Amino acid sequence: MILIDTHTHLYLEEFKTDIQEVIDKALAADVKYFIIPNIDSTSVDPMLQLCSRYPGVCFPSIGLHPGSVNLDYKNEITIVENWLKKKKFVAIGEIGIDLYWNKTYFNEQVDAFKLQLLLAKKYDIPVIIHSRNSMNEIIDIMKDDKYQDIKGIFHCFPGNMEQALHIIQKGFKLGVGGVVTYKNSGLAKIVKDIPLKHIVLETDSPYLPPVPYRGQRNESAYILHIANFIARLKECALEEVASLTTANATDIFRLP
Repeated sequence: MILIDTHTHLYLEEFKTDIQEVIDKALAADVKYFIIPNIDSTSVDPMLQLCSRYPGVCFPSIGLHPGSVNLDYKNEITIVENWLKKKKFVAIGEIGIDLYWNKTYFNEQVDAFKLQLLLAKKYDIPVIIHSRNSMNEIIDIMKDDKYQDIKGIFHCFPGNMEQALHIIQKGFKLGVGGVVTYKNSGLAKIVKDIPLKHIVLETDSPYLPPVPYRGQRNESAYILHIANFIARLKECALEEVASLTTANATDIFRLP
């Protein structure tokens, strides 16, 4: 059985002292591959160092996180494209709009998102979309014909069933992590009714650990816990969850 963590920030300080143990623990839990999204120019080097340390296991994604967008965002986007010109990345991400933490740079977030969508189209790679409190805004942007051929993942899917069906129809996958185990999130009901062919698994570690690990550091090994939860939710075998979600991720990111 093979599982893939399609969203984990293993290069962050939270893993600095025990990254080998974290990787080994995940591999022992059948989590064999890790997609590593970027945040901004300051995280590129540690991300790439991690992926160089674990070649064929950790795969980098380059982008500007909406939480890092400010008045200097165009310079950050230039840095993203410069990296795309000289190195292979499996996706543009994570990118998007975040209206939960700070709305100060909303217009800049929108422009940064649009610019990075065009980069994804130019370099023919998928996107990893952050859409906290901004699903409607992002869906409206992506109705534009210039973005129609872009595919990818709505990371930590935060929407309702109508929004889920809309993005599925557009060819996107739902990124499902520890939030699905939270009693009041509402995500479990959506996941139960959405076919597995539209879902990928993720942790967003070190953030958003599943029950019963809330309050602790999240880890990629907990993908197995999330997969088991979904198997129980859908009343199917764990191996079916693993097989379909891994196939989805492999296809999206064109993994070997």
